[in-house]
Amino acid sequence: MQQAIAILDSGVGGLTVVKEVMRQLPQEKIIYFGDTARSPYGPRSADEVRAFTSQIVDYLIQFNPKMIVIACNTATAVAIEDIRAKVTIPVLGVISPGARAAIKSTRNGVVGVIGTDGTIRSHAYDQALTSISPGIQVFSEACPLLAPFVEKGLFDAEEVDAIVEKSLRSLVGKPMDCLILGCTHYPFLSHAISRVMGPEVTLISSADETAREASTILYHRGDLAKNGQIPVHQFFCSGDPELFKRIAQTWLKDQISIAPVVWQVPNI
Repeated sequence: MQQAIAILDSGVGGLTVVKEVMRQLPQEKIIYFGDTARSPYGPRSADEVRAFTSQIVDYLIQFNPKMIVIACNTATAVAIEDIRAKVTIPVLGVISPGARAAIKSTRNGVVGVIGTDGTIRSHAYDQALTSISPGIQVFSEACPLLAPFVEKGLFDAEEVDAIVEKSLRSLVGKPMDCLILGCTHYPFLSHAISRVMGPEVTLISSADETAREASTILYHRGDLAKNGQIPVHQFFCSGDPELFKRIAQTWLKDQISIAPVVWQVPNI
């Protein structure tokens, strides 16, 4: 049986990482868990996020994955080291890849970061950025309204621009030349965010760099899929399965049109 890459998130945001992993590694089987019943993680305590993340990993381990990707910035910020100590397979987060992508992109050394309350409160991006480039200037802003909006499937709604504008008001006009979307839900809103921030600000999603890192690690471990078969992906959610399926099919339509998907509601 083909070993999968297990990807987890607080909800639907991790689908942005799934899409990029599918694009870069089309032969790899993916098992995805979106904790939509308990989303968002941003306002929750670090202890709660650690407990939820550990519970999901316990569930996913039964499928014998070859890698775990924590496609949630909040969970990456507070739980990744606990998960790495818990399992024997590689565990990737999305914060370090996002920071590296921003360092590559910035020309003036001024970077913005938006994320959930939990991610911004952890200062994980500030630490990741300054560990690579100590002189970098970082402007951070928590945007608690955005992820719940995406979870409701409203990323194309008329009120998106107003909510994004309200959330980013303090960052508009700052001298940054790139903005890290420090929550995997935010690429769903990238057009509105770009309209608010202006064309001179490059938006940075960690998805591309995370998928590239996953590919590199699997290559060096000799674990890349080699059979040439079309994988059968598995998607789990803890909340409303029909809403989750609709959002996933909308976001992944090109990828899952060529690979069969099994939709399941886990007992967790």
